[in-house]
Amino acid sequence: MSITERVDAITHMQEQHRIPAPPCPKSVKIELTARCNLQCSFCATASNLRDKSDMDWEFYSQKLLPELRAAGVEEVGMFFLGESSILPWLDEAIAEAKRQGFPYVFLTTNGTALNYEKIESYLAAGLDSLKFSLNYADAEQFAEITRVKPALFQRLLMSIREAKEIRDGGDYTCGLYASYIDYDADQGRRMRALVDKVAPYLDEVYALPLYSQADLTGADSSDKGWAVRAGNPGRAGNMQEPVPCWSLFTEARVTHDGRLAACCFDHDGRFDMGNLLDENFMGAWHSDKFQRLRTEHLKGDVRGTACEHCVAYA
Repeated sequence: MSITERVDAITHMQEQHRIPAPPCPKSVKIELTARCNLQCSFCATASNLRDKSDMDWEFYSQKLLPELRAAGVEEVGMFFLGESSILPWLDEAIAEAKRQGFPYVFLTTNGTALNYEKIESYLAAGLDSLKFSLNYADAEQFAEITRVKPALFQRLLMSIREAKEIRDGGDYTCGLYASYIDYDADQGRRMRALVDKVAPYLDEVYALPLYSQADLTGADSSDKGWAVRAGNPGRAGNMQEPVPCWSLFTEARVTHDGRLAACCFDHDGRFDMGNLLDENFMGAWHSDKFQRLRTEHLKGDVRGTACEHCVAYA
């Protein structure tokens, strides 16, 4: 299955998910760290709206993973809002997830903190999918958006080439992918040369729309002349309506401090649906608070909920 087919399988809600207490999600993203080495202007992570720490290993390995697997989760992402490659134990986290029986372990990274040894350790640990966030057409745009030194753009490109070399040389089966954000009508054209350059090293490259990140960065992005989408409609070319938002029904996210987040962009804790340090995963997934929020989405009107401004941004 291609990565876009996997994305679409999550963002396309089937009828069995369109209920206040949907079945166990197939996919869960785990915030091993909330820290990031970039300060991208389109992302609210740089605003430090909540604590930026790392997940406790005992919680991850002895409570969270066993509960997710027992509930029926099949895919675990080794990231959420932070950059997991800055963690020295990411390879151990991948290996532990595979040891506990998860069929598909995936990672999205900005690529700038990687090196040959890290990539090799991830693939050797059993990583099934490695995706690069290729959100910049060149070093100049990279520096402008990330607000870090432009030389790191070359590290990103080198990481892509190294991943291909390591995978093929080690006979690993990990898929290699990249996505980029269509900030405006011209970004696709700007990206064309770069996509052509990296395409030989990747299995698939696809575009994403620019999100308002729960209305935390939408106004700033619009001020730049960028086209902002409400909610999280999925990937460009196959976008869904913002309400009901698939994010509440088909995929879960766990923050570094053990909170179950209803939103893909829960930078400030307003979408906290339960504390997994104290309660079971499925208990939080079916909590009264989560069911009430889903009910409003199913009605098609999220005014007065935590999702109000994100959706109304359109």
